Amino acid sequence: MSKTHAPTRLLTAMMATGLMLATTAALAQSTRAEERRAERAAKAEDQAAERPARFPDATREEPETKPSSRSSSTRLGKLSDAYEAQDVAQTQAIADEIIADPKSNAYEKSLAGRIAGALLIGQDDAKSLQYLQGALEANGLGNEEHYEVMSIVAQLHAQEERYDEALATIDRLQTETRTQDPDIAAIRGNILLRLERYPEAIAALKPLAESPEAKPEWRQMLMAAYAESGQGAEATRLAEQIASSTPDDKRSQLNLAATYLQTEQYDKAAAVYEALRARGELTDEREYRNLMASYLSLDDGQAKAIEVINEGLEKNILKPDYQTYVALAQAHYFGEPQQIDEAIAAYQKAAPLAPNGETYLNLAKLLANEGRMAEAKQAAQQAIDKGVRAPDEAKGILARSQ
Repeated sequence: MSKTHAPTRLLTAMMATGLMLATTAALAQSTRAEERRAERAAKAEDQAAERPARFPDATREEPETKPSSRSSSTRLGKLSDAYEAQDVAQTQAIADEIIADPKSNAYEKSLAGRIAGALLIGQDDAKSLQYLQGALEANGLGNEEHYEVMSIVAQLHAQEERYDEALATIDRLQTETRTQDPDIAAIRGNILLRLERYPEAIAALKPLAESPEAKPEWRQMLMAAYAESGQGAEATRLAEQIASSTPDDKRSQLNLAATYLQTEQYDKAAAVYEALRARGELTDEREYRNLMASYLSLDDGQAKAIEVINEGLEKNILKPDYQTYVALAQAHYFGEPQQIDEAIAAYQKAAPLAPNGETYLNLAKLLANEGRMAEAKQAAQQAIDKGVRAPDEAKGILARSQ
């Protein structure tokens, strides 16, 4: 099944708090020029000490995390200043200098890569990934920072659709840290979902989604895994649970409606979209088209489909294109009561926009049935000129006397 039809999209929150880089106490120097940096470093370390360790059971041996010399400390301080100033060019220049310097120790190279990589997230993700992978390879960060970087590398791989690499990285993280962190497990479940390994994704995500601390996105990913694996009933059950617990959340309501559409429960899908429309929250073209399609799939939904299409056009949410006018024509033609003149008018708008002559042929047939032969013949000729699968039908209309 195509990935583009998944009810949810890849969740790649970069855990910004994990990227706020704390300079170490070794950056504090006795000179007045560096007193400010020392104060920042001390404050950052105090804040870090208050946070519980995220990877306390890591099997990796903690490396020594301090600069090799006073000049190295000064250079790291300048790098920290450039980072805090959000100066990308200066941050990269200093980081590159540190990384290329054969005198830099592992800690200095890793920290430089981490700082530069953090600043580039969202600006140049490919370059960010390069720096962060270098930080891991230098192997000089403490465990908390090292594995935080590893989790971000996995997410950046996933964001670039390099899912096999993302999975290998997150598996390595879990193996080396023995972590039970649900956020890490959710990343792994999401990657499995992207790999279309749905049974494994469900196994990874279900305990998270059913936990008291479950986040909405975990449930949404599990719902997507159910839906994509053909377990429509489970997807619907979960979507209903999410929507009922977050009635004011538009996203959860849209996910529920999408699940109803996938399981061909068009009346329920329409009801969800209508509730959003009543609250003024139906603002996207896709949302209007889905509501329109829901009504057109119901035996008695044509009148409501017409209402939705006209409203969408009036609000400039629906484009006045071929698909919109064909849907409007069909709604008028198949509705009760049948509205032939309105159907013809809609087909007349749709036909010039259509990719071929089929719409002109439908228009010609409808006009001929109404006895409007001059117009029917004109439409039949336009159908032939534009190209149709069955030109003999159009030629037959042209050959009719009346």
